Amino acid sequence: MKEVNKEFDVKMQKTIDVVMSDFASVRAGRANAAVLDKITVDYYGAPTPLNQVAAISSPDPRSLMIQPWDGTLLKAIEKAIQTSDLGINPQNDGRVIRLAFPQLTEERRKELTKQVKKYGENGKVAIRNIRRDAMEKFKAMEKKSEITEDDRKDYEKELQDITEKRCKQIDELTAKKEAELMAV
Repeated sequence: MKEVNKEFDVKMQKTIDVVMSDFASVRAGRANAAVLDKITVDYYGAPTPLNQVAAISSPDPRSLMIQPWDGTLLKAIEKAIQTSDLGINPQNDGRVIRLAFPQLTEERRKELTKQVKKYGENGKVAIRNIRRDAMEKFKAMEKKSEITEDDRKDYEKELQDITEKRCKQIDELTAKKEAELMAV
């Protein structure tokens, strides 16, 4: 790989990492603490990620237990979970919050599959935007006579190959997550 394309490949890999993080936040029937990663709680006037104000554990495969370090946060955590798109009603016993993950209905699986496809498509759009920015940079370099037209075409071809590889990677990750969601 040419040195000039390495920086764009690194940016594309970071985009894939974000897509994988988004996929982890979509629950697939089992209790997974990653589904709480995007939930924030109002803590002393600042939105704070839930995992920074509470201990999150999984006592069994179908439930999560959230134990805040500050007991006054119980109501705020409960409210944050209820207003999220998680689709689970928290149970507050005064000390901890329990989340019971029921079996996903067919309708909910389809909704989550659409959400996964959207995350995947957003990732591919971000990768294509990185490619577009790189192409503009190559054209500017050619205009300044830093590279020749042949060099620009070589860089663009290599960049297109990288883009196709990364988009294919996102498609594979999306298909894998969809299969995980649709498995009963």
